[in-house]
Amino acid sequence: MGKITGFLEFDRKDETYAPVKERIKNYKEFTKPLKEGELKNQGARCMDCGIPFCHSGCPLGNLIPDFNDAVYRGKWEKAAKILHSTNNFPEFTGRLCPAPCEEACVLGINEPAVSIENIEKNIVETAFKNGWIQPEPPTIRTEKKIAVVGSGPAGLAAAQQLNRAGHNVTVFERDEKPGGLLRYGIPDFKMEKNVIDRRLEVMEKEGIEFRTGVHVGVDVTAKELQNDFDSIVLCGGATVRRTLPVPGADAKGVVQAMDFLPQNNRKVDGIPFKGEDISAKGKKVIVIGGGDTGSDCIGTSIRQGATSVTNFEIMPKGTPDRPDGQPWPFWPMRLRTSTSHKEGAERVFSISTKRFNADKEGNLTSLVTVEVEWIKQPGQRPMLKEVEGTEKEWECDLVLLALGFTGSETTVADQLNLELDTRTNIKASEENYKTNVPGVFAAGDQRRGQSLIVWAISEGRQAAHYVDKYLMGESDLPLKGEGDLPRV
Repeated sequence: MGKITGFLEFDRKDETYAPVKERIKNYKEFTKPLKEGELKNQGARCMDCGIPFCHSGCPLGNLIPDFNDAVYRGKWEKAAKILHSTNNFPEFTGRLCPAPCEEACVLGINEPAVSIENIEKNIVETAFKNGWIQPEPPTIRTEKKIAVVGSGPAGLAAAQQLNRAGHNVTVFERDEKPGGLLRYGIPDFKMEKNVIDRRLEVMEKEGIEFRTGVHVGVDVTAKELQNDFDSIVLCGGATVRRTLPVPGADAKGVVQAMDFLPQNNRKVDGIPFKGEDISAKGKKVIVIGGGDTGSDCIGTSIRQGATSVTNFEIMPKGTPDRPDGQPWPFWPMRLRTSTSHKEGAERVFSISTKRFNADKEGNLTSLVTVEVEWIKQPGQRPMLKEVEGTEKEWECDLVLLALGFTGSETTVADQLNLELDTRTNIKASEENYKTNVPGVFAAGDQRRGQSLIVWAISEGRQAAHYVDKYLMGESDLPLKGEGDLPRV
């Protein structure tokens, strides 16, 4: 794979970014791509490692050494075919995935890992630029009709795979445009929405029907879908937000991240939004939650003109290196600093919010925190303990709660009498993605709980195989780890 001595000759080189003062003036992507020769050198770093652990690190089972080798040899069209053989939407994962494949890279044991994610993004962008990604409608249509509920990455992947099998696929989306959190959760500065639109155009030309502004369970009942379609695939995501049950949480100015971010995305896209305008302009903002959603809130608040942005994280500050107990090739809980963090946010770790304070009109004025420590006992889960005498008041005008999700909405599940787990996710076996109701399948976050985009695509692809098999008795749609390399 690649150049035998490439990992000894070339250092890892990543994309650069536009200067902070320049990029925070708008919501456009701000990465500066490497030149083709530099990308070939990065592909050359992929070792002939014998056992490519990156395969197991990737939820899609991407054939990473193979497309790295193709890039090194300048065979970009071949690389694109290899990449698309396992990943329907590498333009999404190449921008947004946290790259568990890189944490599992053999070279990463003692050197910076191969820059797999960046190579992936450049492969698909080269393919679009050269017109290699064209609609491929099936040559034969079955008489089967399938409803896919939800147009996030799981729903889109399931829809495209089932359409390739020749079925008639209709995707239902309650929002104005397809994309789910890709469109209404991910800020444009991380992924501009024309990236979604160009892929949707391909899918529509392949014969997939998108019905937007249709809330399944409200505008059309799940029972009606059951009567009109041969099978239903539920990919509605895990959208029930985690709250912060402390005094004063109902103050005006305490806002859920998933109210703030979708509204801003609608503003950028020129789409009317419902409800009160939420703006960070001229405000002291505190973002509670140290994950990707918190990072997105930081970058958006800065672009809206916040006077200051502070980020609270209840967990201790991680280390740049792998912590003890999380050896290669496992995913390490290390300190991760995003581009948004570098745009001017103060980060505070091991801190917990005790209460919110408001004025007589109910407007947020401050919050009170306490420092915490995690007590570890052998054989037990770590326990959270407040540090006595560390209470502190923080002046703020806007607090954004980026605390993740607790499960999925249950309207459709209730209408179909589906079994749920303890977190209100739909019970569906990973062996076949079937629910307890014949013909109804579930995939993505609505099945497994809040997770990564790459996992959602994988779930959609896997579910599609079993839906096809349920309808036809057998399926040629690939499962993870199956199939030969495309012949180019």
